[in-house]
Amino acid sequence: MRVGRRDSPPTLRLYQWNPPTISLGYFQRYADYESLAPPAGNLAVVRRQTGGGAILHDQELTYALALPIDHPILSDGPSAVYDTMHKTIMACLNDVGITSNQCGASDDSGAAKGPFFCFERRHCHDVLVSGEKLVGSAQRRTKEAVLQHGSIILGHQFQQQSTARVDSPCAPIIKALRASIPDKLSRAIGITISPDTWSQEELTEAESHTNKHASDAWLRRT
Repeated sequence: MRVGRRDSPPTLRLYQWNPPTISLGYFQRYADYESLAPPAGNLAVVRRQTGGGAILHDQELTYALALPIDHPILSDGPSAVYDTMHKTIMACLNDVGITSNQCGASDDSGAAKGPFFCFERRHCHDVLVSGEKLVGSAQRRTKEAVLQHGSIILGHQFQQQSTARVDSPCAPIIKALRASIPDKLSRAIGITISPDTWSQEELTEAESHTNKHASDAWLRRT
């Protein structure tokens, strides 16, 4: 990726999904999505580059963090990124009155096994509210860089995906998280995070990957 080649700086992206969409983990079978009952089974579907269970992206904030492999935070291993990012999100949630904790223990789910939905699985770094999962993340690692992305699911209109319940409107919380995550993460990992736009080179390279990731061959891979 461009961050690993030093063509782009360490990058944090915060984004949302419209319309609601299911992202399959890299190793999941497309047939498992096809067997999913409505209404979730009628949603748009994509396949991501990271493993784990499917995520139903709806009333949430998604983040993606790309770091070069020699960034100091990775000196303790890739798991340090999970820990740091999730603790940053927990601090931001606390600022808006949401008390959370890390799971502390993992179940036996793996990249290719476990419940269909990611939020029914448990990893030691997951963020929980009242025992239910609110934040889950996954990584893609290369020799040059680490990409970590995750979902902060604050509400949903589809009961098929079990998540934590937040008894507050989602929009104000998402707005607050968008404002506070970059500042707190900057201090946690020692980089300056400032708003920017995609460069033409980044847009061009992203476009070059479109055909692959929009194809049936990628979506329905086994």
